[in-house]
Amino acid sequence: MVLKRAEWPHQDEYAIAVASKVAPYGAYVKLPEFSDKEGFIHISEVSSTWVRNIRNHIHENQRVVIKVLQVDIQKRHIDCSLRRVSTEARRAKNNEWKRAQKAEKLLELIAKENDLTLEKVYEKIGWPMEDAFGEIYKGLELASDVGLDALEHVESTKKLKKQIADLAKVRIEIPSIEIEGEMKILVPGPEGVEVIKKALSEGLTLGQSMEKSTVEIYTLGSPRYKLRIQSPDYQEGEEVLSGILGKVTKIVEGKGGSFEFDRK
Repeated sequence: MVLKRAEWPHQDEYAIAVASKVAPYGAYVKLPEFSDKEGFIHISEVSSTWVRNIRNHIHENQRVVIKVLQVDIQKRHIDCSLRRVSTEARRAKNNEWKRAQKAEKLLELIAKENDLTLEKVYEKIGWPMEDAFGEIYKGLELASDVGLDALEHVESTKKLKKQIADLAKVRIEIPSIEIEGEMKILVPGPEGVEVIKKALSEGLTLGQSMEKSTVEIYTLGSPRYKLRIQSPDYQEGEEVLSGILGKVTKIVEGKGGSFEFDRK
């Protein structure tokens, strides 16, 4: 179970659904984020191609990502679509679901430690963390990395914030991203080698100035050079990459050379 603050989903929202009954004309699903409210996927919304056998696309107990088309609260009816969910939207929603599940497991431990219901813990610190960070798990990652200070602006008691921060330190592993690519650098003339050395050296220095990321640049045999970046933060990793490529390109092309980068 993963709790949502809203009782009902909104139109155009992506949600997790579990098929409860599959019929020739469509599939009935339960939405676990919304207290297992029932939704319906008409056969016309199952696939963008002709559906010969609906069970080739969805079957009982299968978990899927759906897009909410319409919500009728009075009739307690939710129209859903499978075919309007892109690959990227499916990936993003599944990732959000997994992170929310991990966050809830920690909140369950806090509930047990304080003899509270899970709903009460969400109210006391879960939703305030969502308000502060946009997502509970993001707050847990920051608490794991920085400690109690990361929760300074969360509107909750100091006791609960300390308990959450201590648990996050033990239970939350900060993900590390790795960016790799191959640079091809050509600079004509007798000064070409020195220009390339200067460009790579300054690019490396720029990368190493970042607090949390590590950067490696080494030759694969002229004119090919390997660039590897490791960072605990996706945004910082991309910023490091952009900065290094910008620096190297400026120096190389400023001396009449050419620069290419092939990201792996």
